[in-house]
Amino acid sequence: MNKIFIPSLNKYITKAGLGCVTFGREIDLSASFAIMDYALEKGITFFDTAAVYGGGASEEIIGQWLSERGKAVDHITIATKLLPPFQDGTVATAVEQSLSRLRRGSVDILFLHSWHPSVNDISVLIALNDLLITGKVGALGVSNFNAEQLGALLQQQVNNDLIPVSFIQNNQNFAVSDVNDELRQLCRDFNVHIITYSPLGAGFLTGKYRGAVTPDVRFEIIPGHKDIYFNDHAWQRLDQLLKVSENTGKSPSTLALAWAFHQPQVSSVLIGCRSVHHLNQALAAMREDATGLLDATFSY
Repeated sequence: MNKIFIPSLNKYITKAGLGCVTFGREIDLSASFAIMDYALEKGITFFDTAAVYGGGASEEIIGQWLSERGKAVDHITIATKLLPPFQDGTVATAVEQSLSRLRRGSVDILFLHSWHPSVNDISVLIALNDLLITGKVGALGVSNFNAEQLGALLQQQVNNDLIPVSFIQNNQNFAVSDVNDELRQLCRDFNVHIITYSPLGAGFLTGKYRGAVTPDVRFEIIPGHKDIYFNDHAWQRLDQLLKVSENTGKSPSTLALAWAFHQPQVSSVLIGCRSVHHLNQALAAMREDATGLLDATFSY
């Protein structure tokens, strides 16, 4: 398994990360345990969750798994996220609640789940910095920030002698990408690691939504998903993917996953699972490089 060592964490981030958004929401404890055991067996040691996933159920399931597996999983890198708005008086409490569910004394990476004006409050940044200094949090990250938002945050941290953000986690796949050249340059300048999620666009890039969308799928359950993917640009990208799939004999999923894994500066791609099949599919695709096939004729 490809991985990078993060000195500040004294741990590794694996190229394929386990996205735990489905735990307690789409799959139960038993299925979640099976996926985590299989991920560990395959060398995946970076697990990503959030306080909001399953209303805390994802953290609780991971916490129970960590507790039952004991020292054998001490090397696992765990990331979780806090929803905005952010307040200096509640940040530490929210982290303690996550730690309680995770049954851990500290979390390796704490992400701010999305940008909000409250992130510009210096008292909030100091509260986050205190969590880093005390060891409750190993490193700080942001999710769903653009280059301007991340740049402003980093500059404020530097100007106030605070420990800067080490990670950004954004949506990136062949249809839709929130990682652009400006963001990549900023991350190079400030040594910020890029983590991406949704390499199949919540299933959009499999091509199964070219027809009707049934009421029980994620595009109907989660508000906003349709707006992101059901538009002319994304449909054009899907059509290009399906064309390359037909010409090469490789499945759309394999091509899309391979493309995501081989994007520049990406330290890890999060794979959300409902079964071990999804992990196997991703790990197989990681060994291929489809960027030339896809990007040679189509760009964002």
